[in-house]
Amino acid sequence: MSTNWVNKKLAGWGRYPVVEMLCARPQSPSELRQALADRGADSVLAFGLGRSYGDVGLLRHGKAILTERLDRMLAFDPESGWLRCEAGVGLAEIIKVFLPRGFFPPVVPGTQFVTVGGALANNIHGKNHHVDGCWGDHVRRVELLTASGEIVFCDKDHEPELFWATVGGLGLTGLVLSMEIRLTPVHSPHIDMETVRVNHLDEFFEVSAASADFTHTVSWIDCAKRGLKMGRGVFMRGRHAAADATLEKSPLTGVLDLVKSFADGRPFESNLLLNKLTIKAFNEAYFRIHPAGTHRSIADLHGFFFPLDAVDNWNYAYGSRGFLQYQIAVPHDPEHRVMREVLRRVSDTGMASFLAVIKEFGDQQHGGLSFPIPGVTLALDFPNYGPALFALLDTLDALVVEAGGRVYLGKDARLSRQHFRIMYPEWERWRAVRDRWDPNGVFKSELGKRLGLVD
Repeated sequence: MSTNWVNKKLAGWGRYPVVEMLCARPQSPSELRQALADRGADSVLAFGLGRSYGDVGLLRHGKAILTERLDRMLAFDPESGWLRCEAGVGLAEIIKVFLPRGFFPPVVPGTQFVTVGGALANNIHGKNHHVDGCWGDHVRRVELLTASGEIVFCDKDHEPELFWATVGGLGLTGLVLSMEIRLTPVHSPHIDMETVRVNHLDEFFEVSAASADFTHTVSWIDCAKRGLKMGRGVFMRGRHAAADATLEKSPLTGVLDLVKSFADGRPFESNLLLNKLTIKAFNEAYFRIHPAGTHRSIADLHGFFFPLDAVDNWNYAYGSRGFLQYQIAVPHDPEHRVMREVLRRVSDTGMASFLAVIKEFGDQQHGGLSFPIPGVTLALDFPNYGPALFALLDTLDALVVEAGGRVYLGKDARLSRQHFRIMYPEWERWRAVRDRWDPNGVFKSELGKRLGLVD
């Protein structure tokens, strides 16, 4: 039976850019293989739950294979925690099924609405990178449908070059059918957490250095502040709670109420909702919600890891133009010069970020196109202000390149090929592996074409 291709408009979570693609929605591995065979002369790309931000999951004049119905859990070993599942299984479903059984995904980003295939393609990191590394550190036996139609199993011990090209490879090495993930044993659905209100950037790094005993750390900062208050924010650190832990009221409750007051959980769209004044007001309120000093509490796990998931379609708050998330990582610098300069330039433009998150990465590094490097990462969300924003980000790219840093490709929509090739010096080695498995360019994306990762 031939594949039914339907024309759809697709976009990442930032809703910029938007691309029309012919889409198929296979419900089994055999239908997936049929879709690949029925692609004709078009290139194809997998598309999961659409939580990447830029054009990494998009392909003009190409075809998309939607993976959301390839969502079967195939096997689980409760002794070791190894779960085998199809690529379309979402982290939310894994948490729903296995948290009551005492297991949690080894690494989670800021949303649970991510497929395991997408997690591998972007080699996602989380609040525990300094302890547990990235998604690729907890995966084996990746079942990959390659451009030739051959199914290959790869991991660190079998076809390792293909495996590491696929880890963080942005979906350009093939279609993931399944994988095995080692889940983390936990004793409670709660987090034993502390919030520390920090008054400037130096204090953030002091608190971060003193938080090595915590498995999960991250900080929100107010990127609109200048001078002595630059980098003020709230540092959050925690660990999975003990079995007898009892849920308590935490500052996260106030955060969720604040976010909902801006969005109230209903689909909406307005180019006026998030502007310089409302973003400044939100940042001020977020800071004041958290008590001064250090506050300890037992918090809900979902609120700690996925606070914005409580608000449906919060990305629509940025209006019809969408938004861009800009995430960078730079090596450690005792004086934190790059971070100071990035925050200064953002505040000087007045294009403040609604959400700004900063964290120190651990030493784990995978090479290829994987993002994390030892150092500090900063993520900023900007309404799509147009040319002025793009000019600002180009300027920030130059600062990042000079510092030996990089931009997160899984959230990118506009990085230049010149800057990319400096940021990711192993790109040619990655492409050589990719081209051996896909010499005719079956798998492509807009990001891949823009950066020269595919022809």
